[in-house]
Amino acid sequence: MNNTTRKQVSGLVSKLEEIKDTIEQIRDEEQEKYDNMPEGLQDIERGEALMEAVEHLESALDSLDECLSELEEATA
Repeated sequence: MNNTTRKQVSGLVSKLEEIKDTIEQIRDEEQEKYDNMPEGLQDIERGEALMEAVEHLESALDSLDECLSELEEATA
């Protein structure tokens, strides 16, 4: 991989890290909403939907971590 391509990949890594930070913030906000719900409401549709969203965001973060790792390996 030449230097130009390495710089392009490095730029992608930076953008993906910013996206990851944003997803983490959203996940944390959704988790906080769920945690602040009364226990009785956590088990109804709204609470379950919040928890499902948190789980999907965590899955997206895992995928981004894998993607970032592969990109970093490509430029090593």
